Amino acid sequence: MSYIDSVLQPGEVVVGRTRLHWNIYLGGVSLLVLAVIVFIAGTDVDVQLRLFVDIAAALLGLAALWRILAAWIRRHSTELAVTNRRVIHKEGLLSRKTQEMNREKVESIDVEQSLAGRIFGYGTILVRGVGSSWEPFRDIADPLAFRSHITAG
Repeated sequence: MSYIDSVLQPGEVVVGRTRLHWNIYLGGVSLLVLAVIVFIAGTDVDVQLRLFVDIAAALLGLAALWRILAAWIRRHSTELAVTNRRVIHKEGLLSRKTQEMNREKVESIDVEQSLAGRIFGYGTILVRGVGSSWEPFRDIADPLAFRSHITAG
């Protein structure tokens, strides 16, 4: 059971959810591609450099796998939802950080999307409440739809 489903109050219904966009994997995938390129390019070097190139490719590959695993954990341990009463954000696997705000206390929602974000459907939102604001939610999928769930009270 997800965190959000476990904290719903009686009569509270989820009206919208989103998650982190798949683009958070791009850093790790880029490193993995670089590791493969270094490994393939190393086949044409002399025997004395081959060990060095293989070690460099292996280290790049390990760093890539680490970044991909970290992105996977981050994506699957982050929840964002809008209910008929509040906006809920939870992140973390072993430790947990949560933010909740009553929907009626939401003053404004800022959406930032780069050109790539507009093309691929990701962006950053910042929820501002009466007298406070949350830290930006970066790289969320379909930020305009998430904003609409909040404002369509």
